[in-house]
Amino acid sequence: RRYVAGGQCKSTVRLEGKVAIITGANTGIGKETARDLARRGKSPAIVIVACRDVEKAEAAASEIRAETGNQQVIVKKLDLADTKSIREFAEKFLAEEKELHILINNAGVMLCPYSKTADGFEMHLGVNHLGHFLLTFLLLECLKQSAPARIVNVSSLAHHGGRIRFHDLHGEKSYNRGLAYCHSKLANVLFTRELARRLQGNCPGLLSFAIGTKVTANSLHPGSVHSELVRHSFLMTWLWKVFSFFLKTPQEGAQTSVYCAVAEELDSVTGQYFSDCQPAYVSPRGRDDETAKKLWSVSCELLGIQWD
Repeated sequence: RRYVAGGQCKSTVRLEGKVAIITGANTGIGKETARDLARRGKSPAIVIVACRDVEKAEAAASEIRAETGNQQVIVKKLDLADTKSIREFAEKFLAEEKELHILINNAGVMLCPYSKTADGFEMHLGVNHLGHFLLTFLLLECLKQSAPARIVNVSSLAHHGGRIRFHDLHGEKSYNRGLAYCHSKLANVLFTRELARRLQGNCPGLLSFAIGTKVTANSLHPGSVHSELVRHSFLMTWLWKVFSFFLKTPQEGAQTSVYCAVAEELDSVTGQYFSDCQPAYVSPRGRDDETAKKLWSVSCELLGIQWD
């Protein structure tokens, strides 16, 4: 059981006066990440629970407020499958808050039957990658002005099985829902890599952090977690129940997200990929800078934004 649990975030960092956004924080590792951040400090952080299902999010936030005593756990509606909702969320947040120190792009879908978002994007790509890409773009200036700040992208070991199929990004020629998930998780890793490079000012090492934006971006694999993520697959749901003893609990799965968000030793670490609270191996495709740059450009075109 201890082996399955994996690494633990041992940081005791307090988050007084900090503001954090966690997408998909109404359940699973997102909820446990919000719970952890909410209890850090006598004058705790403002923790924004950004979710599509507001009723479920309110129940989760109420539970966290009661347990931690932090009354600044706030629910905001965010549907990552609809760029209009993303823009409305960002506009309201920026009107209400002056700072943002931690952005955790946690929400995701997995093994969905073929479907498209409100904007015509394949669902895995649209929610897991493009939705968070746009959200980060809209909030980046606030992160820069609040620096030091951190962006944490929840990816997966599944990125090893992914490819960026530029000729068929939306799966209209061929579609496999397992592979579609892998492709989107690879996109998370590549987005993190290119975002970190741009935030560093294209300079190597710690010097880049000193002269750059002081906003870091890292991605992670949370582990195999017993959560609702597999709800679209009857087989996976059944397997998750049968082998639940060999899966992490949501609280265990949240450890690396929390680690990337708060650990002191990561203050100037950026563009890296973590698992069990330590650096992990990235697939060769996840280290392809040319693909990362092209994905960035294509993502901007699809979303109708200019992000230089």
